[in-house]
Amino acid sequence: MSDRLLGLCALIFAGLMAWFGHDLQAPFAYEPVGPRAFPMLIALIIALCGAWLLYKNWNKPRRGEAIDWPRLMLMVVYIFIYALLFETLGFIIATAIITVVIGRLFGGPWIKMIIAGIVMGVLFFLLFDRGLDVVLPLGLLEFLS
Repeated sequence: MSDRLLGLCALIFAGLMAWFGHDLQAPFAYEPVGPRAFPMLIALIIALCGAWLLYKNWNKPRRGEAIDWPRLMLMVVYIFIYALLFETLGFIIATAIITVVIGRLFGGPWIKMIIAGIVMGVLFFLLFDRGLDVVLPLGLLEFLS
């Protein structure tokens, strides 16, 4: 898949995610920011990444714009596995693993992907769980609480 097409798909996906996430409301107030904070922030991050891909590749000459279906389907499988293991492993570990796996899928070097996975898992956990009071599972790291 070309970077331009991926950027466009990311923008469309972020828009849909924001549209569906905007109306999320809990039947009772259990968190200060409510359930819409997570999908809205993730949609913003996805939109920024998609916009960057479009901007970065806007003037590059077009080559074959074929979609890499095997890699795309493998990414969907990875995200499905992430959803299944999210509670068992916990947010930090599951997010670190999915970051490494998807980063490697797109050609990222091992060491950079491992560092990025750990940093993203910890920072997003601190942002949502500690900063925004969105309760996230610790899973295998439950002993730290």
